[in-house]
Amino acid sequence: MAGNSTCGCQMSRRGLLGTAGAAAAVTVVSACGGEEPKPQEVRYGQVVGQTTDVPEGAGAVFNESKLVVTQPERDDYRAFGAACTHGGCTVQEVDEVIRCLCHGSEFDISTGEPLRGPAQEPLEAFNITVEGTDIILDSAVES
Repeated sequence: MAGNSTCGCQMSRRGLLGTAGAAAAVTVVSACGGEEPKPQEVRYGQVVGQTTDVPEGAGAVFNESKLVVTQPERDDYRAFGAACTHGGCTVQEVDEVIRCLCHGSEFDISTGEPLRGPAQEPLEAFNITVEGTDIILDSAVES
């Protein structure tokens, strides 16, 4: 029966979905070899920072939500994952570029594209909404 198949955890999908909440289901499915959730996913729909902390022409790293939020131009806010795509270090500085001090990678504050290696891939982009001074994380940008 399809509803009773099991993963390596010896729990049926029907039992899992019938007895576990969404957060627990994600955890158990991850343990069964599924894809682990990104750290930002638990923050979807929540305030992750304040616009007053994000200077125009630069940005700020919000460590708790693992995001870097930039404001390339007045009232134009962008969000990216704070993990450097080279070695996974958290980016530490944001001025005219997003900078990872571990190995010297730099990223564009408008696009998250690498400007200086060793990173070759862009930072992951996220959709955000600004309400008043609240920055609310919506979702990852579809690629």
